Amino acid sequence: MSDAALVAIILVVGMFGLMAIGVSVSVSIGLPSAICLVILMGHDSGIFTSAQKIYNGVDSFALLAIPLFVLAGAIMNQGGIASRLIEFAKALVGPMPGALAQTNCVTNMLFSTISGSSLACASAVGAIMSPEMEKDGYDMSWAAAVNIASAPAGMMIPPSNTVIVYALVSQASVGALFLAGYIPGILWIATCMVLVFLYARKRPELKGKGFPPFKDGMRAFLRALPSLGLIVVVIGGIITGIFTATEGAAVAVSYALILSLVYRTVKIRDIPRILLTATRTASVVIFLIGLSSIMSYAMVFANIPNLIADWLTSFTDSSVVFLLIMAVILLIIGIPLDATPAVLIFTPIFLPIAVQYGVHPVHLGMMMMFNMGLAIISPPSAPVLFVGARVAGKKVEDVIGPLMPFFGALIVMLLIVQYVPALSLWLPTAAGMITPA
Repeated sequence: MSDAALVAIILVVGMFGLMAIGVSVSVSIGLPSAICLVILMGHDSGIFTSAQKIYNGVDSFALLAIPLFVLAGAIMNQGGIASRLIEFAKALVGPMPGALAQTNCVTNMLFSTISGSSLACASAVGAIMSPEMEKDGYDMSWAAAVNIASAPAGMMIPPSNTVIVYALVSQASVGALFLAGYIPGILWIATCMVLVFLYARKRPELKGKGFPPFKDGMRAFLRALPSLGLIVVVIGGIITGIFTATEGAAVAVSYALILSLVYRTVKIRDIPRILLTATRTASVVIFLIGLSSIMSYAMVFANIPNLIADWLTSFTDSSVVFLLIMAVILLIIGIPLDATPAVLIFTPIFLPIAVQYGVHPVHLGMMMMFNMGLAIISPPSAPVLFVGARVAGKKVEDVIGPLMPFFGALIVMLLIVQYVPALSLWLPTAAGMITPA
């Protein structure tokens, strides 16, 4: 048996076997990978190389952006930012049919630009919107589906932690990826809003409320303005090169903390608890990145990416077919895997092949983010699906039916984003950050 076949069998059987019995994703990835290196390199060299790859995988200044953005998001969740954004979103979509559901979509988009987390969107926004929608007579299974479907826009709209992970693996510009995420992220939300409109216009009880008085609308805007200012300060600073993504994340923490203290929604005594929450979340991601570095090295050592590339190029010379195969694989694999390990595992495999087919690394990143966004709302292993159902007080099985139209429409939008590279590349190209492939 060849080294590549042996490594592939150990990784696939070991990883999914361990996850099936309840072992954490990190260990499920790292342990079989280390076993592969021990078999290929010998006991001492395999163990030493595994430890070295874990250290090298997390020894990155750019990686500090992730725990800092996680901390900024934790502060904002505690700081009542979501309620101010909901008030502003209501003023924007008041006349539209299904106004509260439209508000949920718009707020998830706005909140994702601040928190960078789909789970945070589904939890924070859903917890506030669900009681209001129930009181207004919405079918709560459908309302939960709206919240779940619109939350993954945070996978693309900056500052997305998953985008930062992709940038680390692919060596693509974080600033270019941040800019590239805006149009796909907005298209994701627009798709959800169109489906809400089509659903709500047939139900007179869900008609729009009309625009609020100008005075109330302006007050909602002014209340949300300091929160929205974070986007300009942090993302603007990163894109214009005033500071790096890591420095921007530190600015986001400072901005969020000051804003929450001014709002008096966070007290000094709350800070240790917020730090502990952020540390728990960030440590899981960083540990996962370290252990996945062993897997990446094991696959490269066994020449697996090149063998896959050779197979694909012999199978088809069409970039259209390659992108379709990649999308199907990512969607299927993304269901049992969380977005971060999926990006860590498949970026080293697909990136070299995509470049051969003329796909720009930034465009590939957006395709992967869109795929992962679909995966995290797909049963059975979909964290956003479970969180969104829980905050709405519904069972997951009650939500899956109403979620399917959103899922189908978003798959169509995935294909559009996938086969129209300009949707991802236009903004970073116009900003002079990249040159299209």
